[in-house]
Amino acid sequence: MKKLSLAVSLMLAPCLAQAWPWSRDMANQISVKPQESPDPANPGMTPFPKRSVPVAGTTVLVEDIDAAKKMVNPVKADARSVQTGKHLFQIYCTPCHGFSGTGDGLVGQKLIMQPFNLTSSNTMHSWQSPDYPDGYIFGYMTLGGAVMPSYANDLSPTERWHVVNYVRQVLQKVPADVTAAQSK
Repeated sequence: MKKLSLAVSLMLAPCLAQAWPWSRDMANQISVKPQESPDPANPGMTPFPKRSVPVAGTTVLVEDIDAAKKMVNPVKADARSVQTGKHLFQIYCTPCHGFSGTGDGLVGQKLIMQPFNLTSSNTMHSWQSPDYPDGYIFGYMTLGGAVMPSYANDLSPTERWHVVNYVRQVLQKVPADVTAAQSK
């Protein structure tokens, strides 16, 4: 009887300790974050294979924000582009910037640095300034910033330009001809 009690006790011990071999499977796995190398000796993204050719329209190389400022918006700010940009903004941008674009999103409220106010009510600077052309907004989405992550892997270049058109036309209420003039 003692042996049976001991056997039952030994079988139940892992249950009480929540230590069944299969209960830790998810905790003991390789977890790699986006754009992170699984090899600590080679941090960063895995380079593309030699002689590989990128598929057209999938990537736009932006060296830095100064290079991005010089980019001209290739997507016309028509109703369809603005509507697509609105849809994408609501998916990717509202958690921090809020639906209004003023930086009052649910996630943005919890950050130490408040997200940029993307509207024309921004008191830090005027979005119509030549210092902030369409390429600046595109570059910030592409490269990320102090708190903002890069969305280059989540949004195609065309989708990012749609978001720029939405921000310019709806949130900042900048006429299309003004933004076109700024980009030149």
